[in-house]
This record gives sequence, C-alpha cells and structure tokens, in this order.
Amino acid sequence: MTKTAGTKKTSARPEPNAARETRVVGKPVPKVDGLSLATGRAKFTADEIPPHCLVGMLLLSPHAHAKIKSIDTSEAEKLPGVRAILHHGNVPRIAHTTAGQGFPEPSPWDTFMFDNKVRYVGDRVAAVAAETRDIALQALKLIRVEYEPLPAVFDFEEALKPGAPIIHDEPDITSFLPFDPKRNLAAWAKADVGDIEKGLAEADVVVEGEFETHYYAHAPIEPHVTLTYLDPDGRLVIRTSTQVPFHCRRIVAQTLGIPVRQIRVIKPRLGGGFGGKQEILLEDVCAMLTLRTGRPVLMELNRAQEFTSSRTRHPMRMWAKMGVKKNGEVTAIDFRGILNTGAYGSHGLTVLTNVGSKCLGLLRCPNVRFDGKTVYTNLPVGGAYRGYGATQGMMALGQLIDEAARAIGMDPVEFCLRNHIRAGETHPIFRALGEGREGVDMTIASCGLAECIRLGAERFGWKQRRGKGASMPGPIKRGAGMVILMQGSSIPEIDMAAAIVKLNDDGSVNLYSGATDLGTGADTILAQIVAETLHIPVSDVILTVADTDNSPFDTGAYASSTTYLSGEAARRAAVDLLENMRQVAAEALDVSPEKLDVGEKCFYVHGNPRKTISYEALARRALYSRNQQQLVGHASAISHVSPPPFAAHFCEVEVDTETGVVRVVKYVAAVDCGVPINPKLAEGQTEGAVLNSIGAALMEEYLFNDDGRMLNPTFNYYKLFTPGETPLVETILVPTHEPTGPYGAKSVSEISTNGPLPAIANAIYDAVGVRLRKAPYTPERVLEALEAKRKAEHS
Repeated sequence: MTKTAGTKKTSARPEPNAARETRVVGKPVPKVDGLSLATGRAKFTADEIPPHCLVGMLLLSPHAHAKIKSIDTSEAEKLPGVRAILHHGNVPRIAHTTAGQGFPEPSPWDTFMFDNKVRYVGDRVAAVAAETRDIALQALKLIRVEYEPLPAVFDFEEALKPGAPIIHDEPDITSFLPFDPKRNLAAWAKADVGDIEKGLAEADVVVEGEFETHYYAHAPIEPHVTLTYLDPDGRLVIRTSTQVPFHCRRIVAQTLGIPVRQIRVIKPRLGGGFGGKQEILLEDVCAMLTLRTGRPVLMELNRAQEFTSSRTRHPMRMWAKMGVKKNGEVTAIDFRGILNTGAYGSHGLTVLTNVGSKCLGLLRCPNVRFDGKTVYTNLPVGGAYRGYGATQGMMALGQLIDEAARAIGMDPVEFCLRNHIRAGETHPIFRALGEGREGVDMTIASCGLAECIRLGAERFGWKQRRGKGASMPGPIKRGAGMVILMQGSSIPEIDMAAAIVKLNDDGSVNLYSGATDLGTGADTILAQIVAETLHIPVSDVILTVADTDNSPFDTGAYASSTTYLSGEAARRAAVDLLENMRQVAAEALDVSPEKLDVGEKCFYVHGNPRKTISYEALARRALYSRNQQQLVGHASAISHVSPPPFAAHFCEVEVDTETGVVRVVKYVAAVDCGVPINPKLAEGQTEGAVLNSIGAALMEEYLFNDDGRMLNPTFNYYKLFTPGETPLVETILVPTHEPTGPYGAKSVSEISTNGPLPAIANAIYDAVGVRLRKAPYTPERVLEALEAKRKAEHS
C-alpha cells in the first residue's frame, strides 16, 4: 500500500526541469513490458537458442588455495561431441577486472580468464563446449588436474597479519589506484574531517561497538546466463543477462585481445540482477568458446554455482564510535572497517568508500573519521549488491544512533530530527570520499527526511509501540526500532548516459537508450519521461534499449543512476527533438518558433489554438514534402552531483525468548525520492528492497566448513522468504523536487535495502534488551545474547 504526501505546485510556463503540473510523470502508468512478462512472451537470454548451439560448462576448483601443477584434457578431448576445452595453458593471459565499472576501472586488474592458481572453492579451472549438456558434464569429469594445495586464509583480520598466505603473488596484476597484494590489501580509503579526538572529548556520552555483516546472495530467479554466436559478417554477438552492456563489450574485448568493433552486446529481459550482473563472469569464456568453434555457445550457472562462483554481498567488520552531548548534539563519529572482498578485488574500493560517503554525511557532525581497508581472503568474491556499502555502514551507524539516543534519554525520532542533514547544507565527507577519485562538493538541494520521519512515525504508531512490548506476559516480546537513511543518485563526474529520440511519420517516436532495465521498470520510466516532454501518450514511445550496436552509450544499471541520469539524457533528447519539430511547425504555420505552444501531439499558435499542426502532419511534411529531413533529437547527460534520496524506516518485531525466533510484524518505509516518476514502481522498488534485507537480516547466510567450502548452496538450505512469510510493508512516498533530476526525480531503488539490518536490531533491543551486532539475527545468536544478558545480570 502506498501513500503519497501533498505535492508542491509552482507558476505556469516553467523550465522543463522545474516543478510543474505533469500529464504522465507522477502517474502509475502500467509497465510497458508488463503484458509480455505476464503472458510469458518476453524473451530472456536462454529463450532464443539458435540451431546447432553448443553447451558450455565450467570446471571449478575444489580447493580454497592451490597451484595447478598440471592439467590433462586428452581423455576429455577424445570424447565424441566435445568441440573445445579452455584452460590457462591455451588462452591469452590478460589481466582484467570482472567489475563492470567506468574506465579506468577503480577495481584492480587481478583476474585472468584462467590462471595457473585457484584462490577459492569455486574458482575457474577450465571450460568445455560440447554438443549436449550430458557430454559436457562427462568431459569435465575426464579432465585431470594435479593441484598443489596452499595455505588458505578465511578471516578478515588474519589476512592482514604478517606471515598470512599471500593470495595474489603473481607479478602481472595491476591497478591504477593504490593496492598492496603482498599484504592482501585490495584497496584502502581514509578521510578526516575536523578533530576526532577533540570531538570525543567534548561529548557527554560516547557509545561504541564492533559490528559485522555477512556473506549473503543476490539470489535472482534467473542465474547468470550467456549466449554467444557469430553474425553473418563474422562479428561476435553476446546475448547476455547483464546490467552493463557497454562495460561488458569493453572488458570482453580486452580479455580476448580483439577490437571493440568486433563485438556486439545485446541485453534481453533480465530475471533479476540486484547488482550481481554488474559483473563479467561468463561472457569472456563463452565468447572464446564461440571463437574457437565457430558455433553458438550457451553457458548458464546452476544454482550452486550461482551461490559460490558469481558474486555476493561483501562481508564487513566495523568498529564505530559516536560522541554526543546531553542535548543531542553529535560531536564526533569515528568509523573503522575491514571489507572482505574474497579472492578477487571486484568493486573492493568503491563499495568501501560508499560505506563512508553514503552514511557519514547523514548526520550533522563537525568531526568525522573514516578508515577502511579491503582485504583478500580465500572465500567467494564480493561484488556490487543493491545498497553498495551503505547497507554495511548503516548496520553499524543505525544502531549507534539508537544507542546514543537511549544513552542521553532522548527518543530516537527526536534525535534524528535534530541531527539529520538538511536542504541547503553540505558535508565535507562528500568531497573526501569519492569512487576511485576525490569526491565532489555537494549542497543538498532537496530533502524530505524530516517529513519522512514524522509521517513514518505517525503511520507506524511509534509512540504507541516503542517501549511497550518488553513487559508483555509470556515468552514472546514485542519491540519497535527505527533508522534514517540516505543513498545517492549516480556517480558524479564519472557516469554518463546518452539517448536519441526519432520522430516517425505517424507522430510516434523511437527512443534509443543504452539504459538497462533489470526488472526495475526502467523502460517504463524512460518512456514516461519522453512522453511527458513531447506531450504524447506512453504508447507512442517505441523503445530500443541496451544493444551496443543500436543504442547510444550508457554506463548501465548501477549506482542508482537510471532514472536520474539515463532519464535526464532521455528528457534532454526529447527536448532537442521538440525544438527541431518546432522549427518545422513554425515554417508550416508561418509564424516565428517562439509563438508556438505544445498541445496534445500538436503545436498551436499561442493565443490561437485553432491554428495548429499535428505531429503526424509535421512529420510527413519533413519526411516527404518540404526541406526533407529526419527529425531527431539527441543528448548526453553527466551527473555533477549525486543528490541523495532519504528515508525513515520503522519496524516492529516479535522475539520468542524461548526459541530465539524473530518475526517482523510491521514495517513502514517513508521515502523521499524527489518526484516519483511512477509511484507504483517506486512502491515496488521499496517493498522489494525491504523484503530483500529482512531476509538477509533474519535468515540468509553462507555457511562454510574449515576448508572454505560453502555448505548450503541450494534453496533447500539457504532460506529465502516465501510470500506467506512476508510481513506487512507499507510505503509512504514523500515528494520533493530535485532541481538537477528529470522532472524533479531522484533515485529510489537502493536506499531501502539499507534499513532492515539496523531497524530490526534496534527493535530487538527494544523488545528484549540485547544488542545484536553480528548479522544475521538468527535464533542461535538471539539465544546466546539473552543468555549472556542473564549471566551479566546475575554476576
């Protein structure tokens, strides 16, 4: 259920990006791909397999750390139906990163298509292409690999100690940013604002703690899947489930050692991504198999491989400290953390910096210190995951806010209202922490956080619920917790998107965009923005998206950039087309262009609405009659700031003190995403993010044995929420107007991922008085904390 607070209105004839009444934007327009998805006609990567397609499969490492002394593929090659086998001995050795990020990538180039060393259980060893799946599986069993096991390291802090096993000792890995693989350091970041020691000394109360987040999976319905083939001209076509088509093209070209012009990447419908498909995991191997065989090849991870050999949330261990005065003023925040990147440094720096930049600027505080390290271990690889560092950081900071408010006897709602950053303010941490380079100064232009807090607290019934459930009779206690959040919208001075809009002779338009819809509704959002600008119905916008041959450049679906950045490029391209159309209309109506107003699929003379020309007539004039030309608009957009969306989350839980089971009873998320282009889709993004992280907070967790092997890589033993277990989640949209966003929009997709970990922890404390600083909050951890509390009370 969505509730929308009151909107703001301004005077007539505004600039295109100023706040004004809208026709399509802000309306719950049905998804443009909704019918095809609902009826099963939408085509995903594996839905269109060409004739004579080979099956590609991977041989994965059984060891956490080992050298490959020898690899013998002779018996596998003799097997009828085997067409190609790849391994480190017969492919180019080209260092690269699998992280689909802007160039030069801020992740180290520490990966090879295949290497003579494996670094975690599930690492690539070899690949087979065969006529059938059964033949490929049989061939994998016939490959003989002699391993020399090496000492492994699985713990964050142990990996940094002198004498720890060195995971990356190869001499040919590089990074354009500082890293030190000889110390297992993939990246590090520091920032100092003010005087932290002075700030702590000025505090009346200092709260601190050690916090730890864990390994958990994206778990999309569709796993990683790639189809490669050669087109009639011999160019390599990669049809793949990806969030980053253009990064994919560049990185595959680099890895294969072929020109970018030889590759076309097509993104069909995606069955979920959540950041996990911002990674190039199958595309290079699948492409090489096609180049070796000349045949189409399909590769798909099975569910166990999706758990172990794709990407996960980066686990993080954090030590956080906050100083506050009795009046609620925050005097200092000191934050130190170690991020576990696993065996490779994918996204290791940028996730780390987001822990600081997306969290520490939330509160007005003159003294802030951030000190973070990203370390290699012999465990699965961390990558991009919705929330991207802010999820980890807010797990710690959100609990410290609750603890600090309690320590001075202040309601957390009042504490947050007093201390949150406001419109017109900035924070030095924005410049101090960028993504691979110095950050960007940013003044907050729009902030509805105060209204989010007030509306959320009222709708949730905060005053009636908080502090009331601990005294309930019986073993089940109730508690309420809250947290405030901020995220960002694109990566400033780095991300870029482009769009082209072409007028057709019936007045409809084609929108060409490189933006990637991974189930978020991005295609619908872009169509709404173009339709709004041109005064046409959404059904008149025909989309061609995410095809590197037919779409202009776009960095891809990550960093909460699609609506804000790709949407702005689409808006500008539509404005450009509209102005070109205006020139033709002015000539046809024999008036100056500035005397024309835009009507419903037409131009008319200002003050004389009967003197008009329809888009259809205008298009046919341009295409067939006078001054013939194809009317088109094009534009690019780069973000110079990263305007944060804001949110306030409220959560009620039940805690069974006999079993340790925690159940979320009610959850309210009040969100400021600027102007919600499509409120229904904004609601869906919020609810999906909340449910994703409730599962991560209560039940999702990788379990490893002493050899670094995941013990529960199936949905039988890795528990996800089912529809019957989901709690009531209520979304409240609090519109503001972001002047730099298309029609006032900011991002919405990531921010609510960051709320459940701290909100649930705070609610558990309110219910039973124990602070859970290590996630997930399983029954075992709850019971351990309750037992420790009982012992402490009786000692």
